[in-house]
Amino acid sequence: MAINLPGSHYARFLLDVPKLAPWVRASPGRLLGLQARWRPHDLALAYQDARYTWAQFDGEAERYARFFASEGVGRGDVVAVLMDNRPDYLFAVMGLAKLGAVAALINTNLVGKALAHAVRVAAAKKILVGAEHAATIVRVIDQLEGIRTQHDLYIHVDDNAGPDADLSGTIINDRLATAPPLPEGAATCDGLRGSDTFCYIYTSGTTGLPKAAIIRNQRFLGAAIVFGRLMHRSQPGDVVYVALPLYHGNGFMLGWGAVLATGATLALRRRFSVSGFWDDIRAFRATSFMYIGELCRYLLNAPPAATDRDHRLRVAVGNGLRADIWEPFQRRFGVPVIREFYGSTEGNAPALNVAGKPGMIGRLPRGQAVVRCDATTGTLRRGAAGRCERAMPGEVGLLIGRISPLASFDGYVDREATQSKILGDVFKPGDRYFNTGDLVQLHHRRWLSFADRLGDTFRWKGENVSTSEVSEILCGAPGVLEANVYGVSIPGADGRGGMAALSVSDDFDLERFGAHARDHLAVYQRPLFLRVLGDNMRVTATLKQQKVDYRDEGYDPARIRDHLYVLDGGIYRDLDAQRYDRIVSGEVVPG
Repeated sequence: MAINLPGSHYARFLLDVPKLAPWVRASPGRLLGLQARWRPHDLALAYQDARYTWAQFDGEAERYARFFASEGVGRGDVVAVLMDNRPDYLFAVMGLAKLGAVAALINTNLVGKALAHAVRVAAAKKILVGAEHAATIVRVIDQLEGIRTQHDLYIHVDDNAGPDADLSGTIINDRLATAPPLPEGAATCDGLRGSDTFCYIYTSGTTGLPKAAIIRNQRFLGAAIVFGRLMHRSQPGDVVYVALPLYHGNGFMLGWGAVLATGATLALRRRFSVSGFWDDIRAFRATSFMYIGELCRYLLNAPPAATDRDHRLRVAVGNGLRADIWEPFQRRFGVPVIREFYGSTEGNAPALNVAGKPGMIGRLPRGQAVVRCDATTGTLRRGAAGRCERAMPGEVGLLIGRISPLASFDGYVDREATQSKILGDVFKPGDRYFNTGDLVQLHHRRWLSFADRLGDTFRWKGENVSTSEVSEILCGAPGVLEANVYGVSIPGADGRGGMAALSVSDDFDLERFGAHARDHLAVYQRPLFLRVLGDNMRVTATLKQQKVDYRDEGYDPARIRDHLYVLDGGIYRDLDAQRYDRIVSGEVVPG
């Protein structure tokens, strides 16, 4: 990971590197064992009323390692994990790490085709599912070649399973306690290399179905050390609060990873809750927390309370915090420092704003560049010699990162998807750069601010939404002839909300369409606005769907003659002038 920090912070980090070198050569499973040996009685994990020391955590992970080994899982095998945030999520993933096996961290919002694809693309040998999501995976089990319900689907039940949980697979709670000792040579984490794969984390990328990004041991540990030491500045006794999902890089790599690298404590929340956030912060005595911009906006929109500043927080670490939210949030809640970063799960172009400068994602590090491009299509602007043009301060351009041994791009399980993200001959013949797909603005002294996402992707509720994937699924709804999906700005909301322009037949039914969207799309993928066209779908000169004009026209009923609908309480309703005014005033957010 490239780092560009103010001198004193960078110097301190470099002084610590020799101490950290053995960890970089380790695997996450081995590092867990080292923490259990170094500080066996220190608190590693707090969840609801449960508490686990490092020795206890390591013991729980060892139980999962023994269980999986007894089921034939070994080095290099892939196990898909679909579970809410809870201790057994981490015990299972770290138990797999002890075997040198790979955990595929499945997004719990995925359903139907996208869920089946995520499991298949990882070539998962087994599936571990929390009972809370068992019914979802059972509905697609017949699409998973080689996965047998009674032999390859493992279910862990906890108090939140609910009476309607589908327990068709093998319940493993009791079997974890009675798993036999590891056979000779089964524990392979000591022999793992930094280049070995630790886990897969899914990203929607720019087009198509979810992509499994390869997270190697060295990538996980490098990010864990940087965020633990430089962003959270954690040490034993500190508490890092994570309410973000563990299937995301922010929660898993930069939250749990930071704790694993520093010997601090992870305070884990099953799901983010506005009403429960500050109570948790106080109860766990948290000293830092992970955020995405949307989380901070939700907290800021909540009614003020006398206890808003009653906490021990030293720092908040995350990404996507808008400049207009940053300072009001910091003033109201008294969080001393906010450290923003930019990065993607699979990318090699991170930026760190260690100084806490509002609105900035960090300074442009060496090895990265902002290049001029068409802001609509993402087409690079190349000069007469075919080389890219660097953006100047004040300009918005595409952020790219040079691929090198020190800034590798490990890519995805899908090789074709990996190649699609690589740019060649950028500044000189033969060079290669990672295309982030993100527009940033370059400021004085190389500061960067995020501008927008390029192409067929927009970001909503902290998730990347692939317009082509959503369009394909919507076209399967009864009466839909063509679907054009794009992101639109919503006042007071981070990112862009989804909108779909639809060409429909006479038998199109809004209620059936809504049911189709609920059954086949994750919550963050469902269009918030619909535009049912009276004329043919507009296309470009090359017969591609016209997105720019539709996006610019938005959803104002005073400007648009087509029928407009808004998702309100999970149901599509007519978007009239009154509802429109409430949306643009920021009074309500569709959903």
